[in-house]
Amino acid sequence: MPGTTLDFTLHADGAAKRLAVEIRHAVIAGWTGRDKAALEKHIVELEELGVPRPASTPIYYRVAAARFTTADAIECTGPDSSGEVEFMVLESGGRRFLGVGSDHTDRTVETYGITVSKQMCDKPVAPELWVLDDVLPHWDSLIIRSFATIDGERVLYQEGPVSAMLPPGEIIAGYGPGLSEGTAMFCGTLAAKGGIRPAARFEFELEDPVLKHTIRHGYDVNILPIAG
Repeated sequence: MPGTTLDFTLHADGAAKRLAVEIRHAVIAGWTGRDKAALEKHIVELEELGVPRPASTPIYYRVAAARFTTADAIECTGPDSSGEVEFMVLESGGRRFLGVGSDHTDRTVETYGITVSKQMCDKPVAPELWVLDDVLPHWDSLIIRSFATIDGERVLYQEGPVSAMLPPGEIIAGYGPGLSEGTAMFCGTLAAKGGIRPAARFEFELEDPVLKHTIRHGYDVNILPIAG
């Protein structure tokens, strides 16, 4: 089965080591909010862009595993795409790891085909991982945030605790096939401060204030012209 192999730095047991992970399946879990009011806010936010309401919540979109990348730049067709920070759960070698990425999505395509829109853009992920079990005891204290560079200004785009989303176990349990070997799953996002909008650069992070660790990554967005 086609996939992609990414090199990560795994932080565990007080040490850092290289870990090559073959991603065979990629899943984007959408509308995973624990707070129904916040979930409704994000649904309305997307409706304002013409995106129809989901058929169910949560909902799970499959994308090509090759879309996942640790590159520091991606190419997108046209100017109407944008990123959003999500925590990522990854199953590899019989263990579950935690990372963070950006569900970069074509917003124009999203208005008429959400599944297709998810496939249109690469999904940048930070090249670092934690062992999921290491953070589960203090899960609700973890924070995700993102920054967007818009018109030359770097602004806080998203910020909030992962507790805004369902716990990872519940999100995984809702996915029929389960988290099989080589599966990477994005697990939901937060509403954007000031609304969803494109950016020349997008940066994202996952902070653990208890263990005092942060995973960060960022990427430039290079726009390809639309011809015809």
